[in-house]
Amino acid sequence: MKYTILKKANLSDWLSHLKSKAKLYGPKRKENLFVFGPLKDAQDLCLDYIPTIIPVKKYYYPQKEKLFKFSSQPFKTTPTEKFEDVVLFALHTCDIAGVQCMDVVFGDSPEDPNYLNRKERTIVIGIECLKPCDKYANCTSMGNHVPHGGYDLMIVDIGDKFIIHINSEKGEKLTTGYMKEATDQDMEQLERVREAKKKVFKEEFIGPLTKVYEAFEKYFSSAVWKDVGRRCIACGNCTQVCPTCYCFDTKDEVELSLNEGTRSRFWNSCQMEDFAKVAGGEDFRKGRDGRQRHRYYRKFKYPVDRYNRYFCIGCGRCTRTCMAGISLIETVNSLISEEGLQ
Repeated sequence: MKYTILKKANLSDWLSHLKSKAKLYGPKRKENLFVFGPLKDAQDLCLDYIPTIIPVKKYYYPQKEKLFKFSSQPFKTTPTEKFEDVVLFALHTCDIAGVQCMDVVFGDSPEDPNYLNRKERTIVIGIECLKPCDKYANCTSMGNHVPHGGYDLMIVDIGDKFIIHINSEKGEKLTTGYMKEATDQDMEQLERVREAKKKVFKEEFIGPLTKVYEAFEKYFSSAVWKDVGRRCIACGNCTQVCPTCYCFDTKDEVELSLNEGTRSRFWNSCQMEDFAKVAGGEDFRKGRDGRQRHRYYRKFKYPVDRYNRYFCIGCGRCTRTCMAGISLIETVNSLISEEGLQ
């Protein structure tokens, strides 16, 4: 592993260097919350932040995008998107895990060319959290409070400087001329920081992930889902802010000539009442309890079976934005408690 050092006084110069290479986005304060947006300079940047309102998946998979233009006579399709080089700065390790989940989905057959094109042109610079965000996050139980790859560079605050793990050739090129190789003393300080971190991050679930999976296998008909459905108001906030929800719909807009048009796709949500309706009006998930249960199973059961990966990253966004106050931690712990699984 290769580590390098950046003095905090040089952060502004480095950001200017990054901005000269690509479009630079990072966490910024928005009133009492945070968003990812364009960075003009170091003053825009906020490194001490709770998860942003909308995750960085919006840069890989926009809320609305034009897929292609088409014509019927002669039949042809033409791509409409122009992909740009992007640097995403100071992503939490949980959000990086979310991007890794999306990589699995959009890299699965049939591959999604728009997503993969953006992925190829994006450099990820993470920052490791040294304290829990708030009471809503469950990153420790999901194992995402520590780095697990998926980044080009990872920043750790060790006092008067940052120590940076170089994880790719693209990342290494961005450090040239701005940083020095980490010394043994720097590595010892990194170890002390991570030892201190172990004392402040606590498990949020009352059982390990093996018990979580077992609970989802056994309690599909649990009264927990009736309780969640009773409280849910079907606003869809939970899916709109989730880093690993990827459901979408498409729409064709046809010109008056009826010969040309544009196909677009936009985010959709399994929490919307008409999402599971099919021809003839049949609805496979009529109740809010069924729709909420489906959302949870898409995080803790179905992707584990298909991809061997949990699709809850522990960021806490769904709980943080729920208008009904439904807590993911509370729901999962209630399910584990069925028949004393903990």
